[in-house]
Amino acid sequence: MYDYDLLVVGSANADLVIGVERRPAAGETVLGGDLAVHPGGKGANQAVAAARLGARTALLARVGDDAHGRLLLDSQRAAGVDPVGVLVGGAPTGVALITVDPAGDNSIVVSPGANARLTPADVRAAVSLLLTSRVVSAQLEIPLETVVEVVRNLAEGSRFVLNPSPPRPLPTEVLAACDPLIVNEHEARVLLGDLGVSEDPADWARLLLAKGPRSVVVTLGAEGALVADSSGVTRVPSVKVDAVDTTGAGDAFTAALAWKLGSGSALAEAAAYAARVGAAAVTKRGAQESYPTAAEVGSR
Repeated sequence: MYDYDLLVVGSANADLVIGVERRPAAGETVLGGDLAVHPGGKGANQAVAAARLGARTALLARVGDDAHGRLLLDSQRAAGVDPVGVLVGGAPTGVALITVDPAGDNSIVVSPGANARLTPADVRAAVSLLLTSRVVSAQLEIPLETVVEVVRNLAEGSRFVLNPSPPRPLPTEVLAACDPLIVNEHEARVLLGDLGVSEDPADWARLLLAKGPRSVVVTLGAEGALVADSSGVTRVPSVKVDAVDTTGAGDAFTAALAWKLGSGSALAEAAAYAARVGAAAVTKRGAQESYPTAAEVGSR
């Protein structure tokens, strides 16, 4: 019996967001709108997104003993996430500096702060959370060695989902645990390196699958997504909406996918649902505050 449908191991940041008419070129200064501060970070985002959909969710993360850390803890509790695994102290809370243009596209710079202090020892101390979670999701805004430790402590029969963002080469044991590995175009190209010579995303999916994951999902923004496993490659169509802000949409997609997979959905079915969740998220500003409930997704 699992206590949690989803355990997210990852980052928690304060998002400092400024709207701009266009993002600056190198050496250029542009004027923006008023600064807005939102709870964010890939780990915290995924946990909130899953909880709002109805998943029993816990978060293993680290924040600072500061106002940003309190903001993040409050947002987790408000969404229904169990914050029992959120550690406090060791460094200031991580911060993401985000610019958003009128089309809803964003550029992000992250100062990891306390996220960089989430250690393998923290994972071992929280092993009871891993052993009672049906699905475990991680990203790479925390140290890679911490993600490795997560893989080494998964419960038998549980499922591991990884979005390698920001992307970097992955150890064989991490790749072998991924079911699925979820990447966008940029992440796919970084992971493939010299292998990524094709312009066909289906080729990226097949090449990534050959590296060892049990399954792969390639997200393609407005073009939908591709899912790949031993049965082949399947395209998942996009959901057409008017995008306002894409911040955190990928995290909403990953959280929805992970939860649906844990509920027994097939990969393509789970990705189609996740596409609807991600589409709903981009119609509102911000990350966590834009995430839909299951009822809102069902009405689309």
